[in-house]
Amino acid sequence: MNWQVIAERIEQATGRPFSVTESRPVGGGDINEAYRLRNDERTYFVKLNRPAAVDMFEAEAEGLREIAGTRTIRVPEPVVCGQTEQRSFLVLEYIEFAPSSSRSERQLGRQLALLHSVEQPYFGWHRDNTIGSTPQPNGRYDDWPGFWREQRLGSQLRLAAQNGYRGRLQSQGERLLADMDALFDDYRPRPSLLHGDLWGGNAAVATGGVPVIFDPACYYGDSEADLAMTELFGGFSRDFYAAYHEVLPQDPGYRVRKTFYNLYHILNHLNLFGSGYLSRAETMIGQLLAEI
Repeated sequence: MNWQVIAERIEQATGRPFSVTESRPVGGGDINEAYRLRNDERTYFVKLNRPAAVDMFEAEAEGLREIAGTRTIRVPEPVVCGQTEQRSFLVLEYIEFAPSSSRSERQLGRQLALLHSVEQPYFGWHRDNTIGSTPQPNGRYDDWPGFWREQRLGSQLRLAAQNGYRGRLQSQGERLLADMDALFDDYRPRPSLLHGDLWGGNAAVATGGVPVIFDPACYYGDSEADLAMTELFGGFSRDFYAAYHEVLPQDPGYRVRKTFYNLYHILNHLNLFGSGYLSRAETMIGQLLAEI
């Protein structure tokens, strides 16, 4: 990789000279290549993808800036994004990570709840983005069930049909889309800024013990959708949930709705990674229909 163009863009964005003296691959992602770039004075984290993915990086940078603007929880600062002939790129502040602790887990839970406590003007977002590499539509809605039906579950089910997953998944999925309003009979969520992809791999602790979240897929939605995903693949402690619910108490209907919200991510994994997720998606839909 020739880093000259990206180094020049870093210089333009920061107003300070920067030449790459070391580039080191960083693992952990399924969608992008990632590197640590440094010289004697500064270090950056750089994501790379195909040139057409520059919109994905621009949306990620906007999400990070919007989260940072709430002054509730730390995120990496975006430096610059753009594209070369061979790659699109996103340059971020490089953050050294440290082991988590009970204190940092509680701080993360409390800060996430504070992020969710900032009420937003509508459901959706001002632009579409991606969840993984899947397009994520974010049309503006005043009606939360309508948003989730059309922009989330409906979108993933349509994509699954295009990918050849028809039959029971689609017939049961259509029933769920038709009947899902029952999950909101006694629950009226208000729009909050969501991280959107908050599994354990997208949260960490910076040196000094400060929690950090990253790799967002932001939109305005029900805070339960973010909280549900923290339970999908694990990685968050009892201290995290206790501190979160000290700020935002749990609604009794969350027990069922967390499956409803996590179905979106399982369908996305089906569309991204294949049929290994089909049975789980069908089981979740069956559980939800039984509850309704």
